Amino acid sequence: MLRWAAIFFIIAIVAAIFGFGGVVDAASGIAKVLFFVFLILFIVSLFTGRRNSSM
Repeated sequence: MLRWAAIFFIIAIVAAIFGFGGVVDAASGIAKVLFFVFLILFIVSLFTGRRNSSM
């Protein structure tokens, strides 16, 4: 998921260089959403990931 966020971020940068305003807004919005979803899933996986089974 982090890869997709990075891809949309790169698309937003390239579109900004060429002056496509609508594409920049859409791509950067998608990149932000994907990054925050990744961040939330990462934090959840830290708490629910590996547990010590010897307890």
